[in-house]
Amino acid sequence: MDDKIQAVLTLYHARIQHERSQPRVEVPGGRDGGHDQRMRAIGPETGQLLNILAKSFNRPTILELGTSFGYSGIWLAEAARATGGKLITMELHAYKSAYAQHMSQQAGLADWVDFRVGDAVRMIDELDDKIDFVFVDLWKDLYVPCLQAFYPRLNRGAIIVADNMIRPGTEGVKRYGQAIRALPGISSVLLPVGTGIEVSRFDPE
Repeated sequence: MDDKIQAVLTLYHARIQHERSQPRVEVPGGRDGGHDQRMRAIGPETGQLLNILAKSFNRPTILELGTSFGYSGIWLAEAARATGGKLITMELHAYKSAYAQHMSQQAGLADWVDFRVGDAVRMIDELDDKIDFVFVDLWKDLYVPCLQAFYPRLNRGAIIVADNMIRPGTEGVKRYGQAIRALPGISSVLLPVGTGIEVSRFDPE
């Protein structure tokens, strides 16, 4: 990580620390409210793991589902730059994507990121690219629909990482865990990193 990236990560970490020290308040309207300022970001431990896994590929196409304010995207974009790949990151709300774009520019990583705004399932269906790495971290009821959309687009050896698999234990993540383990060619393990991540690999016979 160069100085520009470290500076941006420091800003994010300060915001994460402040957020986690405050009472948790949900914004009325849920995912469609469009006013939620909470990052709900993965921590640096999960970020480092994403970075390491993504760097195991040569020129990968990386798909991030749930840009939010761009923290995890910094880790993934750095991996894309290091390997000659690219990150496609999808977010429902334009104001979050705009913040993430600004931070990626500060980090010197914007040239390796394709920011897309809209419905994730629809945007996955419109992808022309085959996918090498997927990070799933959006609204939990979308985990399975997104899985169904990106599974046919996986390259052999693709890795999928899904966040929040242990806490909070919602029905959406439980269904995702069952669904991905039932797919042909998938091997999967649940790891107690952060709020729990399901790490899966696609290796069809």
